[in-house]
Amino acid sequence: MELNWKDIDTILLDMDGTLLDRHFDDHFWLEHVPRRYADKHGIALKDAKAMLISRFRSQENTLNWTDLDYWTEQLGLDIPLLKEEVDHLIAVHPFVVEFLLYLRQQRKAVYLVTNAHSKTLTLKMRKTRIGSYFDGIISAHDLGLPKEDVAFWPALASRISYDPERTLLGEDSETNLSTAAQYGIKYLIYVSRFSSALTPRPSANFSSIHYFSQLIPKEGSTGVDLAEVKMLPPDSI
Repeated sequence: MELNWKDIDTILLDMDGTLLDRHFDDHFWLEHVPRRYADKHGIALKDAKAMLISRFRSQENTLNWTDLDYWTEQLGLDIPLLKEEVDHLIAVHPFVVEFLLYLRQQRKAVYLVTNAHSKTLTLKMRKTRIGSYFDGIISAHDLGLPKEDVAFWPALASRISYDPERTLLGEDSETNLSTAAQYGIKYLIYVSRFSSALTPRPSANFSSIHYFSQLIPKEGSTGVDLAEVKMLPPDSI
């Protein structure tokens, strides 16, 4: 697919895994929280991991999945405080700022659209200082629907004005890209390098990138051939 920036007015960008390294979130929920839970209850770490991962998965694709207050109540742990214990792992992916600057230069409307809870947003915007690059920041918790629900996208249109035919969505979730596709969002980009700790794997269903620099056209051009971008190995970028 040929992506021409002249055909795009609005850019919707996910946060965790898309703009920010998901290594922080994976480490937090799969290692740090189980360790603190095991310490509190005097149980083996492996048992805490098995129990908590099962509980986390039971809330996947719901707002509870990212609701810090819900997990604080459920686990008896101060989840926002625990996040601050490992906030040194919060990091912006390479070339994200360059991409956001490019979009600003092109006078595009850019929105951060995330399932993240407001307390997570506050922490991550404070740590990364990328909030000023967006025309708006919308949490799924504000709309009462997760992005996994196709009804999220028309609900979003009640908050911001966007034409699906002239909108690009960048995501590390194929499920969220699929619901956006059902709503009619035309330009769908899968971020395969969502964690610096994992090997990128391009999507079989959506145009894939490792870095957002791959969407910045060469000087003098307004287009990018996404078919060519998809084949680039990560160490060549």
